[in-house]
Amino acid sequence: MRACAFVVGPHDGPGAALAHLARGLGFAAVSPFASLAAAEAQAQQTPLLFFLFAAVDDVLGLKATADAVRFSPSRRIRFSPMVYFSESPSLDAIRTCVEMGFDDVITLPFTSHRVSGRLDRLVDHTQVYFETADYLGPDRGMRLTHGQRNGQYRRLEIMRTVLSGVSVMRDEMQVAV
Repeated sequence: MRACAFVVGPHDGPGAALAHLARGLGFAAVSPFASLAAAEAQAQQTPLLFFLFAAVDDVLGLKATADAVRFSPSRRIRFSPMVYFSESPSLDAIRTCVEMGFDDVITLPFTSHRVSGRLDRLVDHTQVYFETADYLGPDRGMRLTHGQRNGQYRRLEIMRTVLSGVSVMRDEMQVAV
């Protein structure tokens, strides 16, 4: 896959295992996440970036990095796929990731075939995203229940490809009533 995987998390344990898995999936580059500036520089070489988050004890500890990605001023970064690799199917952890705008949460087993299939769904298909003042991520239809019932939000249709990165196909303001 002509894309780069940034592994967010520790350099050992789950982070090292996730980096090893990503290398086996054929990413053009696999690097530990260091900064948004490094990600933006990498996007000049591989237009599509994936942010793969390794399992952690407290998923809320990922919020600062997830927010930095999702609310980056760079379209290449902000619409990049974010995937959390959870070692347990905790509903609270999954819900937290959904609320932070993750594209997917993958639980064990992390087989190459299974992970590859899940990541492939995030590329070469139109994705509908939803943006409010405090959320940007896949439109899961439930965001209006969090204080946005009478407000405006953006509905975006994006397409990710390994050749051109992220394209915004449609960007519309909507009013929730």
